[in-house]
Amino acid sequence: MTLLVVSPDYASHLLPLATLATEWRDRGERVVVATGPATAAIVESFGFERVHLQLGRGSNPGVIRAEEQVAEEDASLRGFFDATRLGMVETLSYQARERLTDLMWQPVATARAVLDVVAAVRPDQIVVDHLAFSARLALVAGGVPFADVVLGHPTALPVGDEVYGCPPEWPAAFGGAGAGADPALAGGRTTVESSNRPGTWFDDASVVRAAGDASVARADAGAAPDGVAGLRELCERVDASFTAEWNAALAELAPHLPPSTSAFGEHGDLLLYNYPGELADPEREALLPPHVWLGSAVRAEPVDAEVAAWLAGGADRAPAPAPDLDPTPDRDPTSDPDPDPTPAPFVYVSFGSFLSVRSDVLGRVAEALRRVGVRAAIALGSGDRADLGEVPSDWLVREFLPQVTLLDAATAAVTHGGNNSVTEAMTAGVPVVVLPFSTDQFAGAAALERTGVGVALAPNTATVDELAEALRHVLDLPTRDPGAAGRLAGLAASLRETPGRARAHAALTGRG
Repeated sequence: MTLLVVSPDYASHLLPLATLATEWRDRGERVVVATGPATAAIVESFGFERVHLQLGRGSNPGVIRAEEQVAEEDASLRGFFDATRLGMVETLSYQARERLTDLMWQPVATARAVLDVVAAVRPDQIVVDHLAFSARLALVAGGVPFADVVLGHPTALPVGDEVYGCPPEWPAAFGGAGAGADPALAGGRTTVESSNRPGTWFDDASVVRAAGDASVARADAGAAPDGVAGLRELCERVDASFTAEWNAALAELAPHLPPSTSAFGEHGDLLLYNYPGELADPEREALLPPHVWLGSAVRAEPVDAEVAAWLAGGADRAPAPAPDLDPTPDRDPTSDPDPDPTPAPFVYVSFGSFLSVRSDVLGRVAEALRRVGVRAAIALGSGDRADLGEVPSDWLVREFLPQVTLLDAATAAVTHGGNNSVTEAMTAGVPVVVLPFSTDQFAGAAALERTGVGVALAPNTATVDELAEALRHVLDLPTRDPGAAGRLAGLAASLRETPGRARAHAALTGRG
C-alpha cells in the first residue's frame, strides 16, 4: 500500500503531515512525499521517499528570513511583517490582497505537475494540505479521490455564510462588546461570538488598529479597510476573484466539470481536521462536510543534549522561591517550602518560524517573565536576541528549540497561536498565553479563551503588566480556574490515548 503526501515547501506544513504519515510507515507501508527542495532534509529524516513538486514561489526549511527568499517573496514577507505591526484588520487585509499570488501560483502548470506525480507514484491513498489549492484543483480536475488535511484552525474552511480570511470569532482583546460594555448596546453578544456574519453587531471602534493615525502606516503594508465590515467586504471581493481564477484553470484542465461557486469552500472527499473536536465551535459542527477530528499531530523529536541537560538542571536544582503568582507586596514567596520539591517550573515561548521576527513583542514577554520570576525556554527564531534584554543565567534561549520536548515538561507556554503550537500544547496539557498576529490565529485564540485553557492578548498593545498577569493566571490555572484545568487535563489524556496519526490511518483505510 502506498500513501502520497502532497505538501507545500514549508516545514510548518510538512511536519504535521509527515507525522500523520508515520502510521503508514510504521505499519511497513510505502510513503511518498511530493514537495520542494527546502524541506528535503525533513522528508529524509522521516525515512520517506520524496518526489519533486513545487507548489509555490516561497519556501521555509524551519526558520524563515525574508532576505533568503526569491525577490517577490522577499517583498511579500516584508509587507506582511509590516502589517502585523499595525493591527488585526490591517494584517488580515494585507493577507487577503496577497492571496492571488501565494495560493494559486501558476495553477494550470502546477496542477499538471501534480497529476504527473500521481500517475508516477500510483498511490492507494492521497493526503493533501488544504492550503495547497493548486494541488487540490489538480485532483478535482483529474477525478482523483483524496483526503484534505486542514492543518490550521477549522475556520480555514469557511462554512455557511462565513468568508475566508475574516475570522468568525476573535478574542476580547481585539474588540467587540467587551467585558464592561452595556448589554443592551451589545445585543447580548460576547466578543468571542461570531462577527463574520452579515447583520451581526460589532463595536467597530474598539478594534485594535495601531494604524488609525495615517502617519503610522507603511505604504507597502497597504491601506486598511474600514474596520471589520470593510475587511469582510474585501474578503468577499478576493473570494470572487480567486474563484474566477480557480474556474478559469478548471475549465482548461477539465472543461466538462461545472464551475465552483467558491474556491475557498472547495474540499476533498474527506476532511481531516488537525484540531481537537473538544475545542471546536459546536455551532459549526452541523455545517461541516464529512470529517474526522484528528486532535493533533505531535511528532517524535530526537534527543537534544543541551536541552536534556537544561531540563535535568531544573529538576536537580535546590528549591527556589516560587514564581510570584500573587503579586501582593505582603506575600512571602519563600514561606512553607515544599518538602519534596518538583522540577522548577518554566514557560516555553515561541512565535513560530514566521513571526519570531517580532522580537519587539518577545522583549515585552521576556520582561514579564522576569517580573513573575519564572524560568523560560525561548525559541528566538529570526528575532534579535538583544530585544530580550538581560537574559537570566537559568534561561534557555536559542534560535531553534525542540518544541514538543519542552512542552512536555513546561508549566505554561506563550505562543502566537499557530495551530501546531496550540495542538501540541493541548496534547501536553499546557495552558497558554496567546498573542495572535494573523490568519486563523485569532479564531484559534478565541477558542482557547472560550474554553478557559488560554489567555489571549493583543501583541501590539499588551503591556508588560498585562502579560505578567496573564502568565500568573496560566501558571496557577488549577487554583484560579479548576474547571478549565480539569478540561485541559482531560483533553490532553484523550489526545495522547489516540494520536492523530492513528485516527488518520483508520479514517483512510478503515483499519484501526
